[in-house]
Amino acid sequence: MCANPVIKKLKTAGNIMSEAEWEMRVDLAACYRLVAHYDMDDLFATHISARAPGEEEHFLLNPYGMHFSEITASSLVKVDLDGNIVQDTKHVINPAGFVIHSAVHAARHDAKCVMHTHTVAGMAIATMEEGLQPWFQKAMRFHNGVAYHDFEGVAENLDERERLVKDLGDKNYLVLRNHGLLVCGPTIGQAFKEMFAMEKACKTQLAIMQAGGKIIKISDNLLTHTSEQFARNRAVTRERPSGWASMKKVLDRVNPGYDR
Repeated sequence: MCANPVIKKLKTAGNIMSEAEWEMRVDLAACYRLVAHYDMDDLFATHISARAPGEEEHFLLNPYGMHFSEITASSLVKVDLDGNIVQDTKHVINPAGFVIHSAVHAARHDAKCVMHTHTVAGMAIATMEEGLQPWFQKAMRFHNGVAYHDFEGVAENLDERERLVKDLGDKNYLVLRNHGLLVCGPTIGQAFKEMFAMEKACKTQLAIMQAGGKIIKISDNLLTHTSEQFARNRAVTRERPSGWASMKKVLDRVNPGYDR
């Protein structure tokens, strides 16, 4: 954060915050609405969190009881790693969301955004012993990059955090067994893109399994080569923009108001 940050007054919430935090709130609210738009929400369950700019121990989370399609920048709740709300707000948070997201944010400072879903396809793959398979190009981006965490019941116990973080390690994709999917990203836009790809990979795998045909196996060398290609292409440059601005334009047409 700069020495003299631009200060923004949030009339709706009565808070004063940096311009950087407000911009992150806008992006995070947009991400929630895009998740709803692409049918990856679970009404009021699951969460997308983002580390507050310049505040390593604080992160932003959705208010419990508000549908993803209604989330706004000013309605997001700032909490610390102990689950304490650190702003003036009428909202509360879901403790289960705090357990999972605080664990990742505390251990992985590179994870600026953590996204967790309970989609039908994601839960189905999470319940299968073989997990996500690199049978096709969309899934090859995740080859040797997916971690797995065994089910321990609804994530309400703080002592589960140590085991979850250990299972995640340095990977950015986590399958929560019998539960759902989790993605870590260096930005909100990148996390959304990776979750969108992981969700489509789960759907495609289920379609292949339902079709029942013989699967064409890809060699380990080619799988590694393809996953490395995806890793190189993830880096966002000025010459190859991420597309996040374009995704927000989609919302401006179909569900505006997230930036309030």
